[in-house]
Amino acid sequence: MRAFRPFLALLLGLSLGLGVTAFAGENPLHVLTVLVKGAFGSRYDFGMTLFYMTPLLFTGLSVTVAFRAGLFNIGAEGQLTMGALAAAWVGITWPDAPVGISWLAAWFGAAIAGGLWAGVAGWLKARRGSHEVISTIMLNFIAASLASYVTLYVLKNPESQNPETMAIGTSYQLPGMPGLPDTPVSLALVLALMAAVMLAWVFEKTRWGFELKVVGQNENAAQSAGISVATTQILAMIVSGMLAGGVALGEVLGSAHRFKLGFSPDYGFVGIAVALLARGNPLAVIPSALLFGALHKGTADLDIETENVTRDLALVIQALIIATVSAEGLWDIVDRRRQKKEAARVAG
Repeated sequence: MRAFRPFLALLLGLSLGLGVTAFAGENPLHVLTVLVKGAFGSRYDFGMTLFYMTPLLFTGLSVTVAFRAGLFNIGAEGQLTMGALAAAWVGITWPDAPVGISWLAAWFGAAIAGGLWAGVAGWLKARRGSHEVISTIMLNFIAASLASYVTLYVLKNPESQNPETMAIGTSYQLPGMPGLPDTPVSLALVLALMAAVMLAWVFEKTRWGFELKVVGQNENAAQSAGISVATTQILAMIVSGMLAGGVALGEVLGSAHRFKLGFSPDYGFVGIAVALLARGNPLAVIPSALLFGALHKGTADLDIETENVTRDLALVIQALIIATVSAEGLWDIVDRRRQKKEAARVAG
């Protein structure tokens, strides 16, 4: 039953979310039809769902790494902002870099920026005892302010009134996905999927993956085994930030080809829900990110197809899914009642 808990929690959260629409005066089945059709109804819709899925894969994996070490990284929003800004800076500063090398350079810049930004919170946690929730929240605001200054006063696009940087070199632009024309989904999706597979291997087959697990479950046991808790926590946050910085691959290199202020509709925070639903399994992050990407795309049609429900329903459903996934106490009560019934049946 434990293996089915995330699936049951998903169904319960989705059912409650659709139930809310009934109180708003809409037919829940009609709303569900709009959601599914909006997310998967055409090749374009599916391509947009995959586009929204891509950054959620990176942020979901980012939060998953922190969870593994017993940390709660809610700073992926700031880390992806710094990563995207760094990727744009690389693409603007060296616009004529050869194809291939340009991609690596931009990814390296994004990963370093995101990793260092998260590493600050990791160092404060490990060396000064600062709670990572507080430090990452504050770093999110600092990242937003710094990105605003750089975009408007350092890398500003002189040909546009929009708050955006100049365009990156053409060699940095990632190709789109075959079979999905006229959609912004790009090769970044494949890279995100590869990151999920690689992270699953790291968790299960490497010493560092084992150290993350031990530190996350029992710091005292980790110290007794000779594992440096501080080093492991700092590295976990750095890797977490590097993965969050990977959002730049799809957003800067694959889609906008520049950094735009406000490009993220809270990808970093939705990534927390993605990771919670995946229960610490990097491979489970893939369907979880697809679900939340579909919600983001499908709910966009509610403004047109319904009278009383808007795209904000996605936030309601996300919140309900988080609540049901996090309700471990509820599942324990269900298990105890089931065990009592089983014991009574055997005794009777």
